[in-house]
Amino acid sequence: MKLRKVSAAAATALVLALTATACGGDGDGDSNGSGSGGSKTIKIGIKYDQPGLGLKEPDGSFSGFDVDVATYVAKELGYKPDQIEWVETKSADRENALSRGDVKLIAATYSITDERKQKVDFAGPYLLAHQDLLVKKDSDITKATDLNDKKLCSVAGSTSAQNVKKDFAPKAQLRELGGYSECLSALQSGGVDALTTDDSILAGYAAQEQYKGQFKLAGLKLSNENYGVGVKKGDTATVDKVNAALEKMVKDGAWQKAVEENFGPANYKNEQAPKIGQIVQ
Repeated sequence: MKLRKVSAAAATALVLALTATACGGDGDGDSNGSGSGGSKTIKIGIKYDQPGLGLKEPDGSFSGFDVDVATYVAKELGYKPDQIEWVETKSADRENALSRGDVKLIAATYSITDERKQKVDFAGPYLLAHQDLLVKKDSDITKATDLNDKKLCSVAGSTSAQNVKKDFAPKAQLRELGGYSECLSALQSGGVDALTTDDSILAGYAAQEQYKGQFKLAGLKLSNENYGVGVKKGDTATVDKVNAALEKMVKDGAWQKAVEENFGPANYKNEQAPKIGQIVQ
């Protein structure tokens, strides 16, 4: 009888040991970051082609304001920089990437809108941007109506130039090119007189080394774009944690430092950091 008791105890100890190993020895982590810290990783969606915001550098590293914000948020969630997996997330696929679980967060010039809030949740906003004009340093364009009878460039498929032409400068000659870099080259050569999109995007492109000192922002506020961090619909716990991280980033000065480092060369006059949950219409 005594021998049977000892055997049962030993068996129980063995089961407990195996269970502990299974629970604690998992080195693979959670691929989309539902956990935090340890050996786990977190997948964050960003843009790969927007200098100053989200850019994949030739050496494979990533830079930009969105990258800095996301890195700070990940740190507050318990992830080190080398535990972040950056995922290219194009504008048209952002909602699907979150709903599928391809990424845990998205920080990719993601404007908070009522339509998008039907599909995803947002933390933030963390930046208030505006549609603006980028012009040459010596340009006399100071308001949108100055674009009448001038050449305005934007990217094919963008609504920014259409909005300017419809609302402010109906006589503007609209030229749509394949990308912002092409518009910048046209602006540099005199092929167009202005480029339009969000001021943060314009500032990021103008801050590139080959363009430094050549362009300026007109300083117009043709629209309000409230950038938020996208989170899967219903994941309120993550939204709350990201909001807390964003508030801390502003409070300790890291937010303003990131603005200056990424947008400063284009004389970007940024708005103050928006209050969490405060959407400017």
